[in-house]
Amino acid sequence: MSSQPYRNALVTGASSGIGAAIVRRLREAGLDVHAVARDEKRLAQLAEETGCIPHAVSVSDQKGIEALINDIEVDVLVNNAGQSRTGNITKTTPDDIDALVDVNLRAVLQLTRLVVPGMMQRDRGHIVNISSIAGHYAFAGGNTVYHATKAGVHSLSQQLRCDLFGHHVRVTEISPARVETEVFGRLIGDMAEAKKRFFDEYDSLLPEDIANSVAFAVLAPSRMNVSFMEVLPTMQVVGGLNFAKKTADRT
Repeated sequence: MSSQPYRNALVTGASSGIGAAIVRRLREAGLDVHAVARDEKRLAQLAEETGCIPHAVSVSDQKGIEALINDIEVDVLVNNAGQSRTGNITKTTPDDIDALVDVNLRAVLQLTRLVVPGMMQRDRGHIVNISSIAGHYAFAGGNTVYHATKAGVHSLSQQLRCDLFGHHVRVTEISPARVETEVFGRLIGDMAEAKKRFFDEYDSLLPEDIANSVAFAVLAPSRMNVSFMEVLPTMQVVGGLNFAKKTADRT
């Protein structure tokens, strides 16, 4: 694999979608994978399928995460767990803000803080942060808090490389566009409608596309750090410009 071979990986948000696909791919690569998520039943099924080690704990459970990390020598940390909401800032509740910040940003910071010292001591390790194009581009219809938390993950990834200078500890940020997962169904409360609205007429990314991107970075030679990867469907573009017309009361 490399001159600094990895043995153990920890993947958050591992019970479905991108997280489960990453667990499968890293197990194929020969790593022992600790799969972290809240859904105990799905984790048990994934463990039976892949041989991963399941941990039914929320990333926002600080004491639970600390206890878990104390028992594991983590070589590869994949910060994948995330949440979103519908609506812009005017329709965002205090609970929405707390939930998104807790899972999308605070948990990433806390997990990184817990595993990095051991990586530095062993001079071996890899942090993989799954962010989103929402962290780099503004677009109508996106949830403002989600965008802000993913921008924070981007900034964290950049700063970590400075913090780890001089050590064989790599940092990779993978920033996907639309991926066909259950997230959209959870957002609107209807899986069938989400499939019809967001996927049936589009050639979206699949979870295994992101898992293969993770594997490419993790399995690269130790001299090589894939620092940032933006992964889009071939038929999707980012950016754009909106310009509202004048109205009678805005002349």
